[in-house]
Amino acid sequence: MLRINSTSTASAEAICGYCALFLALMLVLSCCESSDGEYYTVQQIHKDHVERPCDEIYVVREGETLHTISEKCGDPYIVEENPHIQDPDDVFPGLVIKITPFKDRLRS
Repeated sequence: MLRINSTSTASAEAICGYCALFLALMLVLSCCESSDGEYYTVQQIHKDHVERPCDEIYVVREGETLHTISEKCGDPYIVEENPHIQDPDDVFPGLVIKITPFKDRLRS
């Protein structure tokens, strides 16, 4: 009968572990490659996926005006998109408004 040395078994297990680690590393690195062959850092990926400062539906908070909301959310046409706002100076906490950031408007 053939006997396998415990040292060779331990070496084979170590090599197998290193190969698995190498393959996992290659998989992670392949996720960071763009279609044109450029590589991105984790900070660049995070920066590209940062959420917008405002959702499409926005609830006015205390002390906010349409001007401050417009600057914060990047929507200069809040009054035009919200016909329920009769007077731009009459904005109160809890008022629900629709927001469309200017950069999204350019894509449409």
